[in-house]
Amino acid sequence: MASFPSSWPCGVVLALLCSLFLLGLASSNVYIVYMGERHTDEPNLLEDSHHQILSDILGSKESAKESILYSYKHGFSGFAAVLSQSQAKLIADVPEVVHVVPNRILNLHTTRSWDFLQVKPQIVDGILSEGHSGLGTIIGVMDTGIWPESESFKDDGMGKFPSRWKGICQEGNRFNRSHCNRKIIGARWYIKGYEAEFGKLSPSDGIEFLSPRDAVGHGTHTSSTASGAEVKNANFRGLAQGIARGGAPSSWLAIYKVCWATGGCSSADLLAAFDDAIFDGVDIISASLGSPPPLSTYVDDALAIGSFHAVARGISVVCSAGNTGPYPQTVINTAPWVMTVAASTIDPDFPAVITLGNNQTVVGQSFYTGRGLNKFHPIVYGADIAATNIDGTSAGSCDLETLNATLARGKVILCFQSRWQRSAAIASKSVLEINGAGVIFAQFPTKDVSCPWSFPCVQVDFEAGTSLLTYMAASRKPVVKFSFSKTVIGQQLAPEIAYFSSRGPSSLAPSVLKPDIAAPGVDILASWSPASSYKLLNSPQTKASPFNSKLDSGTSMACPHISGIVALLKGIHPKWSPAAIKSALVTTASMKDEYGQHTVAEGAPHKQADPFDYGGGHVDPNKALDPGLIYDIKPSDYVCFLYAMGYNSTAIRLMTRVHTPCHKSAKFLRNLNLPSITLPELKQRMTVSRTVTNVGPVNSIYVARVQAPAGIDVSVEPWILTFNSTTKKLKFKVTFCSQLKVQGRYSFGNLYWEDGIHVVRIPVVVRIVINNHLYSET
Repeated sequence: MASFPSSWPCGVVLALLCSLFLLGLASSNVYIVYMGERHTDEPNLLEDSHHQILSDILGSKESAKESILYSYKHGFSGFAAVLSQSQAKLIADVPEVVHVVPNRILNLHTTRSWDFLQVKPQIVDGILSEGHSGLGTIIGVMDTGIWPESESFKDDGMGKFPSRWKGICQEGNRFNRSHCNRKIIGARWYIKGYEAEFGKLSPSDGIEFLSPRDAVGHGTHTSSTASGAEVKNANFRGLAQGIARGGAPSSWLAIYKVCWATGGCSSADLLAAFDDAIFDGVDIISASLGSPPPLSTYVDDALAIGSFHAVARGISVVCSAGNTGPYPQTVINTAPWVMTVAASTIDPDFPAVITLGNNQTVVGQSFYTGRGLNKFHPIVYGADIAATNIDGTSAGSCDLETLNATLARGKVILCFQSRWQRSAAIASKSVLEINGAGVIFAQFPTKDVSCPWSFPCVQVDFEAGTSLLTYMAASRKPVVKFSFSKTVIGQQLAPEIAYFSSRGPSSLAPSVLKPDIAAPGVDILASWSPASSYKLLNSPQTKASPFNSKLDSGTSMACPHISGIVALLKGIHPKWSPAAIKSALVTTASMKDEYGQHTVAEGAPHKQADPFDYGGGHVDPNKALDPGLIYDIKPSDYVCFLYAMGYNSTAIRLMTRVHTPCHKSAKFLRNLNLPSITLPELKQRMTVSRTVTNVGPVNSIYVARVQAPAGIDVSVEPWILTFNSTTKKLKFKVTFCSQLKVQGRYSFGNLYWEDGIHVVRIPVVVRIVINNHLYSET
């Protein structure tokens, strides 16, 4: 699944992906000059110092003012400027500069989901009521903007924004201060980095708004998922009928538009948004975006840099894991200080019945509820009507411009997913362009409906597709007709990890388990922009109404679910650090589905989910209320982690401006106090340490229980932890001994601490490597 919103035509997506790939290889004319932590609390003095550095390099203050795009001066120090490669190299040698980073272009990555998570007002002592629906918290959303007129953003019952809030309502094209209210308390937009790469955008072309207004829909969807107000009778073309609401409906929203309809998100703009969000006073940052592999180092990654400074100031940062699953080592946003979210399914289903000419039926999935149904049409296999000089494989998957228009006109085309063409949307576009009547797209089994809603299209699995081929071969005049799609709830196993959700291990830091957790991200209903620029299959623009919605899928949709839950937890535990909140979610997450069976990960084939699919598991918000113990991390611990990763010592000191006694030892990698243990290279024997903080009853006794990974002996010392009024934190060690003498694959286990009420679980991931010289490492 592509990393762009699924509402965009696949042809456009592929073209943009190719252009962005080429841009990534080209020499950028925009550079981010990162200077680490601020050396003064005076923003004006910082800005003057940035101009001075540029003036020294470029030769004049006038040239410096023309070159600079942003001066980062609130959450950290640095600037973005238009420079030549040689100028960037000169600035990199300036003593105050940590790193000079070429600008990169990042990609964008609910009526039922919150009820599915049991985040609902009927549970008296649940997280929604205990967290007062997120009252008092501010969620900053970095995305494509917002459609402020949506009912999801009405401010009925919302209190005045807090005195600590320093944000603004930045005006622009079709957006003025009146569009902010007691729900949307701030809105900013960033385009300097984007325009320096792609050229000026004009609002007259009807594609974008030079303002916080959302032309894509993606930002409106994520914002309403995290914090949307209650909207009754919400639906998408009659499907998924119900009450739409966000996870923390009483929290305030601050909008930071950093992504644009015509080509992604500039890292220079993103870093400016982080700088402002820290200054403005947000509590949570939700960022459903990122760069695909290969991953940049943490000092080259704008999101990692910005989030480092945000987390150091107590702001939780939640990111999407990426949409390039089910392949391993594809997870993105892997910094240990952010919360990285995988996508899972929920239990609604959208069945559509295909009736054959012999009265037999096949059931698939579809979003189509329009005209032209309940009428028989001839059916033909794509490979049998290939255009001239087109091979059968391409035509069989109904790739663009591969079908004979004369033979396809008025017929339903059966298409099979291939290695090169995996998209039902592309097949639909191909058939629509040659006046076909509809598409049946046979593919790997998945609950993610990628068929477009604007054209008759039904998704089936390969078994059903093959049975249709058998019927066609046995019939002289094979015909089929489609039924209307409908919504069925509770008739399928859930949650499962979505096929497209990116998987671990992290290719940058294998000792940091990523993703951290899974949340609903498949067929999520939420608010959408009626001005969405790229309507699938060139369908007419949606008529504006108080609530325009869309069913959408991606880790982009999973991310704001966690952001909303974090807002609720912040309201209950305002003094908890971002690491403590992450720990509470990870250690209480579930490894089972609704029926008590092990969670499954969609793939080729499906399998039992493991920590590389979902981290700690699937989020269980109500259990996170009272985790018992937490694994906390101070910002200085992340600094030691960076030392252990081998980053430049001078650069790290500039990042923090605080002297932290650390050594470049691998021990810091495995001993970072994460709510997980990951050992990518166990040779014979290794010991790791963790520290837990008691946040439950003052007098508590916890006993360790271990499910050891295959081929590993695991011991815990001490195996009993006793807490009282004076002992609130305790350290323990876990020793791993390999039973095998040959290199193995990753294996998985769990470490539990239990007191009879709380079950505090962390995942354990170990890979044995060949040990030519036996030795003991502690």
